[in-house]
Amino acid sequence: MKLVLFDVDGTLVDSQNIIVAAQRMAFAAHGLEPPSRERSLSIVGLSLVEAFTVLVGSKGPVAGLVDAYRDSFHTLRQDPANAEPLFPGVESCLEWLHGRKDVVLGIATGKSRRGVAHLLDRHGWQDVFPVIQTADDAPSKPHPGMILQAMRETGALPHDTVMVGDSSFDMGMARAAGVLPVGVSWGFQPVAALVEAGAGPIVDSYAELEMVLREFLNTPSKIFA
Repeated sequence: MKLVLFDVDGTLVDSQNIIVAAQRMAFAAHGLEPPSRERSLSIVGLSLVEAFTVLVGSKGPVAGLVDAYRDSFHTLRQDPANAEPLFPGVESCLEWLHGRKDVVLGIATGKSRRGVAHLLDRHGWQDVFPVIQTADDAPSKPHPGMILQAMRETGALPHDTVMVGDSSFDMGMARAAGVLPVGVSWGFQPVAALVEAGAGPIVDSYAELEMVLREFLNTPSKIFA
């Protein structure tokens, strides 16, 4: 049995606009200058406390920013203009993987359980991802806790597990857990950051990801780094 884990923001879902907008609202609520768009997106993947600590330092109003961000995100999500579209090819790739009897699909994300529940409800994925690891369940990426817990839940071994993500945090988490880190180039961090964090294969589309996963599922030893 193989375990294929996906990050959410920047990997499955193009949520960059709503994330940046919610950050700006949170900073404005505290009378602070918001970070640049590039800076805002560079911390996506971390849990909120760690993300805002990076942005304002440990002595900044981290707790207040986290609360304001959550409120702002919830408000923005009510407006259809702030839709979080799936990246091209996501649905067909998940359908293929979900149809395989030798694969368990999972999520490993810095989102909260509530955020993931919204995602699953919106796309009808309640039965697609039996394994869900969030910021509520484990230490923030790049700590390997999410992946280690997912492997314990499923009985999957490291060499039978893949982590697909768009950030250096995903790649670092995968390396720390001893599983294959597969990077995607369409996310919120530059490819160079993924390479530096130890990415294995890096793909430019979901069609290419399917090719990599087919090879891994059939002969993992050929591409496991």
